[in-house]
Amino acid sequence: MALLRDIAHVLRTTWLILTFRPVRPKLTRLWPHYLAMGLLFTWLAGIGRHWDNPRAELWQMMGLGSLVYVYVLSGFLWITIAPLRPKNWRYMTVLVFVMLTSPPAFLYAVPVERFLSAEGARAANLTFLGIVALWRVVMLGFFLERSAGFGPFKLAVALHFPLTFVVWALAIFNPDHAVAFEIVRGMAGADRTAAAPTSADSAFAALRVMSVFALFAFPVLALAYAGIVVARVIAWARGR
Repeated sequence: MALLRDIAHVLRTTWLILTFRPVRPKLTRLWPHYLAMGLLFTWLAGIGRHWDNPRAELWQMMGLGSLVYVYVLSGFLWITIAPLRPKNWRYMTVLVFVMLTSPPAFLYAVPVERFLSAEGARAANLTFLGIVALWRVVMLGFFLERSAGFGPFKLAVALHFPLTFVVWALAIFNPDHAVAFEIVRGMAGADRTAAAPTSADSAFAALRVMSVFALFAFPVLALAYAGIVVARVIAWARGR
């Protein structure tokens, strides 16, 4: 019965995170439960994301890529945001949060190709990308405000500065092996027959566009980030 109560607590915590409500996870006592549940969510989301992608590799279809991704992303967020001096900033806390934000990606498992046309399936996956991305960004914003204790300006910088790198990485490494047909369409000499189109292509094209906006936003965010860090260092030096 105790185990069932602990699992119910973890599920309730996950639901509160997904619905943007305040929550205090019992990480000290229930860390193994959160880790197991988070890995389960991440693994299922990884399988659902690639199970119907004809270009996916075996390790991606097994959900292994998503399991590695959450550890890498958590480490990147932890290291990048740490210089801004957030409260309660531990890798374990960040890892649990990132893993528990996996359920929105279950949308990618909807087999839209089975009941929509090719264009409709690409439009649906583009919509799913927008929903999942916005949902996760808002959750991260609430996490940085409530757990890390950031005010509006520092929150805006801490939220968007790491995301520029995430967008670039996804656009460069292209984990879905998509082809940005919407971008190259109409270009002279573009070979649109090099690969069969999939429902992920339009989403990847949108991601490429987002990477361009991230490129223009990066100098401003980097300057603001450096300003916060320098101000913290000066305040620390004066306080010695």
